[in-house]
Amino acid sequence: MGNEENWQGEYSMIGNLPRNFTEKMEKILGEEYDKFMSSYDAPRVYGLRINRLKLDVKQWREISPMSEGTRQIPWAEDGLYYAEGERPGKHPHYHAGLYYIQEPSAMAPVELLDVQRGHRVLDLCAAPGGKSTQIAGKLQGSGVLVTNDNARERTKALAKNIELAGVRNAVVLNEEPEAIAAVFTEWFDRILVDAPCSGEGMFRKDESMIGEWEKHSIQRCTIMQHDILEHAAAMLAPGGRMVYSTCTFSPEENEQQIARFLLEHPDFTIIAVPHIDGWEAGRADLAGDVGALGEERLLSIKGTVRLWPHRLEGEGHYVAVLGRSGIREEASGAAIAAAARPLANGAAKAANAKRDALSAGVKHREKKLDAREERRAAKRQTRNDWLNVGTERNKPKRTVAQGREGEAAQIQEASPVELWYQFAEQFAVNALSWPGVPVAFGSRVYLQPAELPALDGLRVVRAGWYVGEAARGRFEPSHPLAMGLTQEEAVRSVNWSASDEQTLRFLKGETLFVGEADMKVQAGAGTKGYVLICADGFPIGWGKYAGGMIKNELPAGWRWM
Repeated sequence: MGNEENWQGEYSMIGNLPRNFTEKMEKILGEEYDKFMSSYDAPRVYGLRINRLKLDVKQWREISPMSEGTRQIPWAEDGLYYAEGERPGKHPHYHAGLYYIQEPSAMAPVELLDVQRGHRVLDLCAAPGGKSTQIAGKLQGSGVLVTNDNARERTKALAKNIELAGVRNAVVLNEEPEAIAAVFTEWFDRILVDAPCSGEGMFRKDESMIGEWEKHSIQRCTIMQHDILEHAAAMLAPGGRMVYSTCTFSPEENEQQIARFLLEHPDFTIIAVPHIDGWEAGRADLAGDVGALGEERLLSIKGTVRLWPHRLEGEGHYVAVLGRSGIREEASGAAIAAAARPLANGAAKAANAKRDALSAGVKHREKKLDAREERRAAKRQTRNDWLNVGTERNKPKRTVAQGREGEAAQIQEASPVELWYQFAEQFAVNALSWPGVPVAFGSRVYLQPAELPALDGLRVVRAGWYVGEAARGRFEPSHPLAMGLTQEEAVRSVNWSASDEQTLRFLKGETLFVGEADMKVQAGAGTKGYVLICADGFPIGWGKYAGGMIKNELPAGWRWM
């Protein structure tokens, strides 16, 4: 074993590494072991990924004060290294969702997933959401993204990061893989399994992972991973692609897990990962005793990839790309193209009908459309207390008694979906051409991807793009709605530079005082009402304008603290 006294300095974390871990690494790495150990005392590297839903790297460089100190990450087209002293999480551009702070190696799995516009994609172990937002950037608002985590607390960060990025076509679940597989059998074109693991690759980034490694056995992780892969395989459509990734060096969780999967799933093969400097081919010699697999399939494990911290600027990862044989009939050719269009034909017809009704002032119900929406909502309202929509969420549409001179009249209130239509007509541009079907869960309204199957029986955290809530006979837009818009889609907006005092005051939750001349108002609209607040042209939240004052509508949990 290498001598730990070779590493000098004021502090060395090498002495904190478990001996059984270092002994195992020496056997795996051989002559590279000393370089590997040296990496633990090398400076950490830091990365961020530009959000393609908002802008590209070139556009970001033109507006960001951080751009001069950044460098391209070789394996991620939107990924950049930034200097340790920078604080990108404190800049208004972070609050505008322009980038996600992400460890550089963690960007590799989604790059290898080969997501195309119009795809149906599942991120099965998604929290805190970095890889889901990366997938969303590649979908560009088309197709469907189902993002899930089985830990309820972790879905809070997952949902918030999806909303911060302005993702419009995602559904967030809090489920076990088995439950999702029952609804989405052979449904997805792409699946990412960023599996829970022993975390050996993250020791340098987060020393607390060492304690977690010692508490949770590798064997326990391999059992979970096998179960997750089994259910993921059942959800992948023929001809689809699945990426399995971990942030550990353990062969039991990497090559051995993939070898076992290939043995049990003859309809899956490894898609070889292209060579990139610093990436090491998977180690077939570490795959264990899988004689029944056959030499050809065993050697194909060399097509997987290991990312080592002593070979590149990043932490440790393992990635395997798996393809399923066959062709999914309904997803080939024209169907994928149709999914990439803003609206499927049925949803387009629905939108046209709704537009006609709105032009008449929404004076009557669209019986067929609303009946469908009510049936879907009614089914969902029988679920357990999984959707945080308050105590009113399961109450049916109610009536209020209004009296005049002692005579009471029963008047039916507008549904949340109807109130959304009215709001969209008044405050947004071309809202009825946006992808998604409006669905109500209690008082909350979501735009749900049109081709999504019914989610009955699943624990749903976000049923789609959360656009707002009906309250006291009117519609209140959500912060996620603001984050998913462009400035051009708002009837009223105001824009300041990211460094302007007005921007900083808004992010702190303060009231703003502005003149009408500062506002951008679409032709024919007044100045009073909801206004989209922007920094450098990108939304950061809602305000409400009246008489020279903008009341701050930024939720407390989104403010700059």
